Amino acid sequence: MERTISNQLVSWMKKRPRKPLIVRGARQVGKTYSLAEFGNKNFKACHYLNFEEDEQLTSIFAKDLKPDRILKELEFYLDSSISVQEDILFFDEIQACPRALNSLKYFQEKKPNLAIVAAGSLLGVELSDVSFPVGKVEFIDMHPLSFVEFLNATGDHASYSFLKEFHKNLDIPEIVHQRLWQQMKNYMIVGGLPEAVNTWNDNRKTPFAAFKAVRKVQKDLLTSYLVDMAKHSGKQNSMHLERLWNNIPNQLAREQDGSAAKFKIKNVIPGVRGYERLAGSIDWLVKAGLINKVVMVNSGNLPFSAYARENSFKLYCFDTGLLGALADLSPKTILDYDYGSYKGYFAENFAAQEFRWAENLTLHYWRERTAEVEFIREVEGTVLPIEIKSGWVTQAKSIKVFAEKYNPPYRIILSGRSFRLDHKNRVHSYPLYLAGKLPL
Repeated sequence: MERTISNQLVSWMKKRPRKPLIVRGARQVGKTYSLAEFGNKNFKACHYLNFEEDEQLTSIFAKDLKPDRILKELEFYLDSSISVQEDILFFDEIQACPRALNSLKYFQEKKPNLAIVAAGSLLGVELSDVSFPVGKVEFIDMHPLSFVEFLNATGDHASYSFLKEFHKNLDIPEIVHQRLWQQMKNYMIVGGLPEAVNTWNDNRKTPFAAFKAVRKVQKDLLTSYLVDMAKHSGKQNSMHLERLWNNIPNQLAREQDGSAAKFKIKNVIPGVRGYERLAGSIDWLVKAGLINKVVMVNSGNLPFSAYARENSFKLYCFDTGLLGALADLSPKTILDYDYGSYKGYFAENFAAQEFRWAENLTLHYWRERTAEVEFIREVEGTVLPIEIKSGWVTQAKSIKVFAEKYNPPYRIILSGRSFRLDHKNRVHSYPLYLAGKLPL
């Protein structure tokens, strides 16, 4: 399954000097597979060590963190020699051994020529209670497959190539637009978690059975995430996290016009009122990589941080497939929507997921009085407003209000319509499936 992270890994490999690399991400996004494939392809030997699988490994790091001693003992453990110049060490589930995480500092100082990669859940790495090797490691955050990666993984190479090469000087033929639109609906159901994508691939000759099998996988994954919550946060906190996590679809669907609603704290957890009481649980889910938090700003000026209101936000699921499973939304419901009445929050969740995959930035939305724009992005020192229209109707009053007040170079509308640039009125209309390529 080809992932765009492969290019980032190769760039890291070529760096001199090169720090140990930690790939972070929610569970089941494909970290282990991508790093193992990279290591086996680009080095003489890839030595794989899983700290969660074998507790014996932890004892190797217990005595001290001297790289020479650790390498000698690892050679006995692996029954294989380790070449500092030609091999790569792969520490998987590194959050299970905090001292191995801390050892990366000493490997960077004493063995700078040894390539080391590590994978771990965002949560475990963030909450490690051992001194963190600040400044001694490099990070890459990994997300679920994007829409374009999904096309490639599911064998639609024509659509994949078209999107990869598309730029704003091209047109989108209607036959291509319809194909991409249908594939986007499939992606919204399947999502970007590799196990769900593989299940879709194995069964898609009979779509109904395929979607049913995918939902089963997603429900199992949801259960595994709940187990993770209990493991890392304790019984009481995990109950709060579970309520918050399960509440996200209801909150998103609350607005009658179909757009995603601001998250309301009241009644999420009985007896808990006010953002401060729930902030820790929200931050926990953000650090675990399970939600995307989009913070409100009440100005279209930069920097966004100066105008952000941390207690006003929207929460989106990190994967559209899991959002559908979490909401018990049947695949047929998504496929049958005519998009004139389509649930806008689902379209917004898709856009937020694509934005995070493309740039891994903190996301913001804009609101002043009754005007609201779903996303605003800083691009080369300018602010671009992005409005999401879930269907074919693209009248966007709020984004017009924003444009009149802040005069952006142009404004973007993502909808069901095909590609169109209105230079006179400075409106760029893109089909929703181009979200991951913005700005064009």
